[in-house]
Amino acid sequence: MGVTDFLKSLKQWHDRGVLINYNLLPESIPPTMPKSIHIWDETLRDGEQTPGVSLNVKEKIELAKLLDEVGVDIIVVGYPAVSKHEVEVVKAVAREKFSHARVGAPARALKKDIDACIECDVDEVPIFLATSDLRIKYDYRFKGGREEVIRRAVESVEYVREHGMVASFVAEDASRSDLDFVATVFKQVAEAGVDKVVVADTVGFMRPGTMKIYMRRLLDKLRGESIKVPVSVHCHNDLGLATANTLAAIEEGADFPHVCVNGYGERAGNAPLEEVVLALEILYNRRTGLAVEKLFELSLLAEKVFCIPIPVHKAISGGNAFTHESGIHVKGMLFHPMAYEPIDPKIVGRTRQISFGKLSGSAGVKAVLQRELKGVELSDEQVGKVLQAIKSYIEDQGEDEKDKIVTEFQERVKKTIARILAGVRYRKFWEIAGEQLDIPKEKLDDIIKRRAEDEWISL
Repeated sequence: MGVTDFLKSLKQWHDRGVLINYNLLPESIPPTMPKSIHIWDETLRDGEQTPGVSLNVKEKIELAKLLDEVGVDIIVVGYPAVSKHEVEVVKAVAREKFSHARVGAPARALKKDIDACIECDVDEVPIFLATSDLRIKYDYRFKGGREEVIRRAVESVEYVREHGMVASFVAEDASRSDLDFVATVFKQVAEAGVDKVVVADTVGFMRPGTMKIYMRRLLDKLRGESIKVPVSVHCHNDLGLATANTLAAIEEGADFPHVCVNGYGERAGNAPLEEVVLALEILYNRRTGLAVEKLFELSLLAEKVFCIPIPVHKAISGGNAFTHESGIHVKGMLFHPMAYEPIDPKIVGRTRQISFGKLSGSAGVKAVLQRELKGVELSDEQVGKVLQAIKSYIEDQGEDEKDKIVTEFQERVKKTIARILAGVRYRKFWEIAGEQLDIPKEKLDDIIKRRAEDEWISL
């Protein structure tokens, strides 16, 4: 079942008054919401900033090809200014023939960063520069203050445009910046020929309601100046609101949302592609152009190359997203799946699962038995015997044994992941530093023994 067929079915239930869908209320969709929404994917750039993750060329190409196949509009594939090696990686991905997506690579508002993007022959260069006074004064330490931000932003956009590439401008920390200043910067870069401007909630500090107010006021200021450049949004998930804030911004007119598959990214990650896309398709009835039936395949591939397991409770792609155990839930689902499911799992390429445990009921047991033992009549007593045996099996698993198994498993998994993930942890950092700085071995040993071998460096 596809999205269109599912929505038709849902509306039929709604029209009959059986299952009310308040998302169909005309006033629930703001008139400012764009008709067309374009998915801007950052998995291979911001997603790769997940601590410990380092993707090779083969992995990036494989994931980029599937992103293109799924229908993503923009794929930002890496940050060339990081190193010569990254230039070669980005260049290799950019050489691939994509049927739909444009390839982008970001740059600071510095000529050398943009030159690295030019060398990679990408289609688009998102230029990022913070607009909050805290960052301007204490991070950049710009002597020219806000004026220097405007000058660097305009010069960078013009430089990108001169080289025949699409230029976007990302206002880092825009959600904690003076709104009038952000509007001024956007106006200046728009006049310099920028293709898109991006509001970044860099530390995930917005509430959805606040995001709506912010975007509404910002767009009012731009439209008042006759600036009609597309506005994008980039939300981080530090307080668990990346998806909600992204949707709030879209409601007010943002039409190029930034996403990362599985929500990967710096710290707590970014708005998950699969969540944003499915919310737009199902809850807002807005077509994104993505092949949503491939979303789970995409999630699994990203999980594989990132070596970071998808949490079992993760929406849409988690192992338990369409799995039922509670007897009450399973019975209701067997009567009609929508009793305990918001969507048909087939929409995203998944199947419905039943788990048996201490909370199971007879309805689930009977359904499974009858499916396989076709033609065999089962009494309630027989079903009850099987159910009780299942519960006894669960109860008989000793707590001490379970604790031991779980502890050993968790330790083994953590150590395995620590070996797989790239990155320099505590011991290796000091081994490298000791070699480069000629730190005496006695002092080095004293430093190293203070921490566990696999710990990250804390500040």
